[in-house]
Amino acid sequence: QAQLVESGGGLVQAGGSLRLSCKATGSIISINFMAWHRQTPGKERELVASISSDGNTLLVDSVKGRFAIDRDNAKNTVYLQMDNLKPEDTAVYYCTANMRYNTQPYPTTRDFWGQGTQVTVTS
Repeated sequence: QAQLVESGGGLVQAGGSLRLSCKATGSIISINFMAWHRQTPGKERELVASISSDGNTLLVDSVKGRFAIDRDNAKNTVYLQMDNLKPEDTAVYYCTANMRYNTQPYPTTRDFWGQGTQVTVTS
């Protein structure tokens, strides 16, 4: 099996920075895209940033110029660097990845989600 484990959330003042990490573990064969989503109470989960296996990135307009996504393929880890944070960035941040992994009776490819990490930005 495989799983995603996130870390790096916390409480920060507006204008501050946080760096989220998400490490994929388990019997992983390959990882395709990796991404970060976020969700606030009463709202749908939204895509924040994504990165392909060859490093092509996508950021939603609301975070362009403030957030950056990158990955370390050797460590099966994706990062979200968040600078100049705003109160409206407050949310639970989820990592997701499309992974091919070893399982019985044959390897399988599917999307995985992390458990989420809380980011709170105070004004």
